[in-house]
Amino acid sequence: MPSSPYPSCVRRREDGERPAETRARKRVARLEKSVSGVEEVVKHTVDLDGMRGTKTPGKARQTPLRSSSRIASLASRQPVKQGFSGSPRAQRFRRRVKGATKVTTEEKSVKVKKVDVKEVKVKKGEFKEVKVQKIEVKEVKKEVKVKKTEVKEVKKVKKEVAIVKASKIRNCNGEVTAEGADDLSEGAEEIITSGSDKLGQQIAERASLNDAMQVKATIRIFNFMYLEAIQAEDKRALEILSKIGKACTGKRPSKRPDLKAISKMIELKATLNPDKQVGPIPGVSVGQQFLSRAEMVVIGLHSHWLNGIDYIGAVKGRMTDVELPVAVSIVMSGGYEDDVDNSEDMVYTGQGGNDLLSTRRQIKDQKMEKGNLALKNSMKCRLPVRVIRGHADKRSYTGKIYTYDGLYEESLLLNTGVYGHWAEKGISGFTVFKYQLRRLPGQPTLTSKQVHFARGKAPDTVSDLRGLVCKDISNGQERIPVPASNTIDDPPFPPKDYTYITKTVVPDDIPMPIAPKGCSCKGKCTNEKKCACARKNGTSFPYVFNHGERLVKPMDVVYECGPGCGCGPECLNRTSQKGLQYRLEVYKTVSKGWACRSWDFIPAGAPICEYFGTLRRNDENLESMLDNSYIFELDLLQTMQGMEGRQKRFGDVMPELSDEDDLLQDAPAYVLDAGKNGNVSRFLNHSCEPNVFIQCVLSHHNDVTMPRIVMFAADNIHPLEELCYDYGYAKDSVVRDGEVVEMPCHCGAPSCRKRMY
Repeated sequence: MPSSPYPSCVRRREDGERPAETRARKRVARLEKSVSGVEEVVKHTVDLDGMRGTKTPGKARQTPLRSSSRIASLASRQPVKQGFSGSPRAQRFRRRVKGATKVTTEEKSVKVKKVDVKEVKVKKGEFKEVKVQKIEVKEVKKEVKVKKTEVKEVKKVKKEVAIVKASKIRNCNGEVTAEGADDLSEGAEEIITSGSDKLGQQIAERASLNDAMQVKATIRIFNFMYLEAIQAEDKRALEILSKIGKACTGKRPSKRPDLKAISKMIELKATLNPDKQVGPIPGVSVGQQFLSRAEMVVIGLHSHWLNGIDYIGAVKGRMTDVELPVAVSIVMSGGYEDDVDNSEDMVYTGQGGNDLLSTRRQIKDQKMEKGNLALKNSMKCRLPVRVIRGHADKRSYTGKIYTYDGLYEESLLLNTGVYGHWAEKGISGFTVFKYQLRRLPGQPTLTSKQVHFARGKAPDTVSDLRGLVCKDISNGQERIPVPASNTIDDPPFPPKDYTYITKTVVPDDIPMPIAPKGCSCKGKCTNEKKCACARKNGTSFPYVFNHGERLVKPMDVVYECGPGCGCGPECLNRTSQKGLQYRLEVYKTVSKGWACRSWDFIPAGAPICEYFGTLRRNDENLESMLDNSYIFELDLLQTMQGMEGRQKRFGDVMPELSDEDDLLQDAPAYVLDAGKNGNVSRFLNHSCEPNVFIQCVLSHHNDVTMPRIVMFAADNIHPLEELCYDYGYAKDSVVRDGEVVEMPCHCGAPSCRKRMY
């Protein structure tokens, strides 16, 4: 017989029956036949079912009724009456009882084998069912993947539709129409419900803002995307560097994260003014500054990240009354050796033929084409061009800051009466084109002159501060002194009636959560896949190294490394725990009391300070909270709703006290009270157009009822610009003695709501 790859216990005959099953079936038949014969004999000999018990010498015994097999077993072990001891009938009884006992044991083993056979069949059936279920699971997984892909496509389409709707809700005057407002609300809802995409929400809501706020919101979105691109580029570079290190060849790869951010915004239709236009850009004021050309690209001020001349090409149907191409803007930043700049008048050198990436000298002749031809046509048609001047500044990640200086047009050459554009041999001996421009009258005063930055300058030292009333309100507790100035009061006085602290005060009756076990990283956390704290934030660290340590984007909560971690204080994931990083000043204002500003440039996403105070339960002493404007509610969900959300602050917001039980039912468990104990953060005022946002951080524990409140820069903040955030009071939310209490807002923002509550 040919050998089989399967054991005999699982082989089958032609009729489908296994050999083991056949043998067991035959053995069961034989045993059943022998057992039936024995039971027939025993039945006529002894009435086993009617046995009650037997008497033994000196002992009486009574047994209950049991099964026949059990009685047979007992009878084989019990002594028989003496009267039957010599009787052949009694001997035959004992022999037959022993036989019955033996047969019963064999019957048990046969039954067990029958049960085994049945279990084998059952398991075989279950195995088949498992196979079927696995196939079904695979098919379900395929369907889920297909549905996920479909959902992603639907979300993408919905987002694009919502963004397009949001971009079309204004009329020709820039006003929001009733129909447009409905479209805006519908578009925002589509984006929000399609995945709670805060970035999409900002894009959708941007169209309802005024022009200046739209520009601000667009640059804010760019900063988020730029930092995300830096994060992705850092990962890519580390992977390639590890391969280069193994091969010992090659150089560090690099890509432009700012260009990636521009491409992403164009893909999402998130840029402003995508169609080039002659004249001023709505929302961009003379003197406004930008940290890179990329920022100017996304708002449509200058739509090319490298070329000095931006122009409208010869597109069919565009500007049929003029000769195309025509220039719309130029950037003058000292890149050409033949430029001459005297503020109101300037001589601009055409583009091309310059070694911009090395010596910055002219290396070949320029040609009258593209941008050069466009600028010539603009001057010929007397069309104004926007002028942006760039100047070196280490505060910017590009090494330059760009200032919009207004509109210029072609001017007459001195003593000739001829409009100024011509060609000549430049300093390096190559042909260059020159354009003489003069600033249009009636515009605001220039903020840049001779390509030098002229803006309010912060003091170099504390002793240079005008109106100084305190050299350091922290009394040396901060790593950087925090001076205070007062030029309003006479005599001047410093902030008072509080104690400066650099750590939250926790009363003895409030138990603090136990610090969890942290990551096992050493020195600095660098591998986000191995760092346990980084994994809590998703797929990567929340911060990046770029012009300081910066938060990539606002999150509901940021998990940082804490006391239970193996990393050190220089770890990137401890960014908000490193104290003050910028020089701050507290100063007195005319209408807003004390305020806070920075002497240094603060890039978007950088941590500024943490809100410290006394930790209090939210249900204690409600009356005292009514008169305390330094109460900060520790509500992780309400205080952090994204950049454009209202960072809700407790303060005086209080419904009628008769319903305090209903009020406290869903209220946060704890608040921070900076009335008597606080730090520099207590001096940050409210603004309807804030440049600071609130971020909840968990580092020393994971209890969401007690997050740390950290303030981050929402925008690029320039020196001497006041730091402020939105307190988030709801209108008519303060009720005392049954009457609504109103408080005017003095933030001075163009979109001021006029009332804080």
